[in-house]
Amino acid sequence: MKQFIFIHALSFSTFALSQTNCIDGMAGDFPCSNIDLMSYMPSSEVGGTGSNDVWGWVDPQTGVEYAILGRKSGTAFIDISDPVNPVFIGNLSASGANSTWRDIKVAKNHAYIVSEAYGHGMQIFDLTQLSSVSNPPVEFEESSHYEGFSKAHNLVVNEETDMLYAVGTNTFEGGLHIMDITDPLYPILVGDFAQDGYTHDAQVVVYNGPDSNFQGKEIAFACNENTVTIADVSDPSDTYLISTSTYSNSQYTHQGWLTEDHRYFLVGDELDEYYDGINTTTFIWDVGDLSSPFLIGTYVSTTNAIDHNLYIVDNLCYQSNYRAGLRIANISNIANGVMEETAFFDIYPANDDAHFNGTWSNYPFFPSGVVAVSSIEGGVFFVLPNIQSGCPADFNNDLVVSIADLLILIAEFSCINYCASDLSNDGVVNVGDLLMFLIAFGALC
Repeated sequence: MKQFIFIHALSFSTFALSQTNCIDGMAGDFPCSNIDLMSYMPSSEVGGTGSNDVWGWVDPQTGVEYAILGRKSGTAFIDISDPVNPVFIGNLSASGANSTWRDIKVAKNHAYIVSEAYGHGMQIFDLTQLSSVSNPPVEFEESSHYEGFSKAHNLVVNEETDMLYAVGTNTFEGGLHIMDITDPLYPILVGDFAQDGYTHDAQVVVYNGPDSNFQGKEIAFACNENTVTIADVSDPSDTYLISTSTYSNSQYTHQGWLTEDHRYFLVGDELDEYYDGINTTTFIWDVGDLSSPFLIGTYVSTTNAIDHNLYIVDNLCYQSNYRAGLRIANISNIANGVMEETAFFDIYPANDDAHFNGTWSNYPFFPSGVVAVSSIEGGVFFVLPNIQSGCPADFNNDLVVSIADLLILIAEFSCINYCASDLSNDGVVNVGDLLMFLIAFGALC
């Protein structure tokens, strides 16, 4: 988030809320569409102080899902194996002063945590210890600490290559501070990218998009305040700039995420709504040629809230848009520059004005389909989208029942409760659901 924030008074619930379905556009006091509230944990139940980033981890031994919630004073770890009754497992206090800005990423069963507070460095926490807590909540200690920088705005991880990137640090002009985390407790500085100055956020992938010049290379897609900046970071000791691109009336190029085919990069500008008085706008970049990206369109929401963080799963884009809450858009027609809102959950019901309140971020990658939504003022919400396409067996919302949907069903086979591929709605994915899927196979939705 931009280095200033205006906090407006909000009368927010200090009590936990339980499961409330979205009926006639409301889930209790919260406006909604196609998203049910599983539970809400106020700040007082997750360690106190306001919240910021949220990430997640799935225990590979037990399958238990955990939300990892950043707060001004530390980090909360929450068991959401039953999202209706989440359990606050414990707290890791900040390393040094409190900060509005905290960011978390996960790799190799470890959480990496940074803050804008000078002297914080990077906390490293072994997540496997969460399952051994018998009497929560407990006060944790960090497992290790990295002091290669004093502060950082954000972290970016490429789990495929065991590389971790800190951005917005006090090193390398705020550009990419590149670490090898082959040993997850002891990151090693292996390079940097500072050719385009400060990076606010980024996504780094092993590129598998259409540009044959870079297929198989490790590519950074960075949001650098006034540009979309693309760099080859395959060799951390010899990184180089591929391209920089901007757009008219840019105010603060904040954050973006690639579609799963690496063809398009969706970007939010955090300050255009605030300064220009426009509705929430998402910029759709065609990055099929990494050397010459071009803007193919914009998606303009019905609200005038400020956009913050967005992520993409299959053909759905999950956007945390401050006072407008969590907004989900279908991007199956993104090649034509088209996004269509299919669901929302507004955690700040007072209004959707362009101010820095409401949701900071969301984590939509849990296998269960539950989405964690952090609230700046009020803790964390756990919600479950209930998006129906033209046919229920179209699990990835690409408008056709295909092999891709079958793979989702196979991955969820025997899943109990809150399973996207539970077509019979009997609480478990089983042979009955497979038979229903086969009947629908090939259908256009």
